[in-house]
Amino acid sequence: MTLFPEIFNSYMNESIMKRAVENNIIEVNIYNIRDFSTNKHKKVDDYPFGGGAGMVMTPQPIYDTYKHIVKTHNLINPRVIYLTPKGKVHNQEMATNLSKEEDIILLCGHYEGIDQRIIDLIVTDEISIGDYVLTGGELPALILIDSISRLIPGVLNQNESFEEESFKDNLLEYPHYTRPREFMDMKVPDVLLSGNHKNIDDWRYNESLKITKERRYDLYKKACKK
Repeated sequence: MTLFPEIFNSYMNESIMKRAVENNIIEVNIYNIRDFSTNKHKKVDDYPFGGGAGMVMTPQPIYDTYKHIVKTHNLINPRVIYLTPKGKVHNQEMATNLSKEEDIILLCGHYEGIDQRIIDLIVTDEISIGDYVLTGGELPALILIDSISRLIPGVLNQNESFEEESFKDNLLEYPHYTRPREFMDMKVPDVLLSGNHKNIDDWRYNESLKITKERRYDLYKKACKK
């Protein structure tokens, strides 16, 4: 649910997301909230009660969009996620859990936010992508679509494409190298050329530990507790 559907169209028609949709692994339906406004000018915002800067998205268009989606797709108590800086910060664990859901509705806010009654009526989760403010919920929604979809079997070509990525077991990912073996007088670590898979696995794990300790000590402490 968005006021700017064209933002999604451009992203969903590229690369991995496009292939996943074409292969019927995921389905993404985009609904323009403005289309459901009963205002003759298709207005979707108004001044906040109590005063203050900015405008607030009105409840009627959002609620009617929601009702249309539920009816069209025969949904029963769907997961409805409102993208907002006030929400829980999205992480890999949340993406994994959400990837197991059959249906998810993403609600993109704009202006100063949406009428609280919509949150009280239909929203099941409030999610943030970080401690900063954006102009709308479209970019956060795309991040959720991407981070969730790539965990669904068949979206990526090989399962190992995500099984050894950053944040698995609370560790950041180890460095990667490819051809040529030497570039600008910098050589690929010998262990990666050794063919000894145990040594390679040990090197990658230790590199992950080192990088995580340097850059995300909070994750490093969690990893060490396991």
